[in-house]
Amino acid sequence: MSIACVTFDLDDTLWAVGPVIMRAEDEFYTWLARRCPRIAAALPPAQLLAHRRQFCQQFPHEMHDLSTLRKRWLAHVFDAFGYPEVSVEMAFRVFWEHRNAVQLFADVAPAMERLRERYALGVITNGNACVEFIGIAHWFDFVVSSERAGASKPAPRIFQAALAHAGVDAAQVAHVGDDPANDVLGAAGVGMRTVWYNPARAPWPGGPQPDAVIRSLADLHGALEMIA
Repeated sequence: MSIACVTFDLDDTLWAVGPVIMRAEDEFYTWLARRCPRIAAALPPAQLLAHRRQFCQQFPHEMHDLSTLRKRWLAHVFDAFGYPEVSVEMAFRVFWEHRNAVQLFADVAPAMERLRERYALGVITNGNACVEFIGIAHWFDFVVSSERAGASKPAPRIFQAALAHAGVDAAQVAHVGDDPANDVLGAAGVGMRTVWYNPARAPWPGGPQPDAVIRSLADLHGALEMIA
């Protein structure tokens, strides 16, 4: 069956997420130190990060919803340090806007414009990036996040939600992502075709092989034709 729809992971597939998150956390801490100095005095950046991670571990069944967990942690820490007047939504927005200040890989825009001429395009993401805020929503016919699906990759539920949007057989959908387990094995588990985005030329860690491997999104159009 020929490919009719292509879905994409976002973080580390369309942009490098590590520097983005680091900058977002730095900007948030700068805001926090100015607005809530008692928290900053008690919890330097590394300790604040550890505090948040430890807090979120109390809710293992909600790890698919990163935004809600961060807001819950913010409410907790503001209350613990005596800042009930501080807006959780405002504090979250400080982080979130910088988290969405991404720099697309150079080959993304040309690849997407070409792919849109032939395929329906979608997003399947575990993160809380916002394609509307970033300014790339016009490329995609649908977006399925772990928050909306109620499950994170590689769980079948999130891929099945994407297939419902795609409206075609799983074998007609190719998923593109950088993570062997979350993206490749997760998508393959529901019958989707898979493209491993592997610019670092890492060895395949094991398990069923992807249908195609690409080093650049510029290679994706040709890889999809080979799959079909």
